[in-house]
Amino acid sequence: MKTKWLLTVSLFVVAAMVAFAFYTDSLLPEGAELPIRFDKEGNVLRTTGALRALLISPIILLVTSLLFAVIPHIEPLQDRLQGSAPLLTVGWIGLVALMILSQLTSAAPAYGWNLPPFLIFSAIGVLFIALGNWLPKSRPGFFVGIRTPWTITDTDIWVATHRLGGKLFMVAGVVMLVGPFLPLPNGLGVVVSVGATMVAAIIPIIYSFLLWRRKKKSAAASANGS
Repeated sequence: MKTKWLLTVSLFVVAAMVAFAFYTDSLLPEGAELPIRFDKEGNVLRTTGALRALLISPIILLVTSLLFAVIPHIEPLQDRLQGSAPLLTVGWIGLVALMILSQLTSAAPAYGWNLPPFLIFSAIGVLFIALGNWLPKSRPGFFVGIRTPWTITDTDIWVATHRLGGKLFMVAGVVMLVGPFLPLPNGLGVVVSVGATMVAAIIPIIYSFLLWRRKKKSAAASANGS
């Protein structure tokens, strides 16, 4: 799997984001703070120093991009890595877009921008839908996909688990995408979105174990029958 172009683009974006952070900070009075956390209505829940707020996203992007770039070189199952390349690529590109959006959301008050409060939630929802679309196409590996002892060691269980996981991720993505538009009390929308995310993350793990146990019992029954 070739990641050089993705790493190059990511490093360029990180450099641009860092430059933007220092430029924006220079426009603000000393001691100014910018938001780093919002609720779905756009109300600010937490602020911090302007420069710090603006550097959080590029730092996260830099560290994660370097980790993504290393994965192809340390993956023990090299022969199956190519099957998971699209999933890693989609996740990487999605992260770049999400970090850019996150920084712009924090910088918005400095420029008088009125960004929609649901933007981040909707962007995460789109990313989940994209990941859900590519999950079933991935193949066993130690770093990409739904990695449990039962999926990594059995291709059939991996495929079945990722088919379910893909559907659940897409459902969770739709919930996050439309959640901010639902007439729910403040805070409940976030609970619903987080709940959908947890279901998408936990159910496939349990499912992979149940598949393994059923397969083990079937193999034992066949052995006893023979």
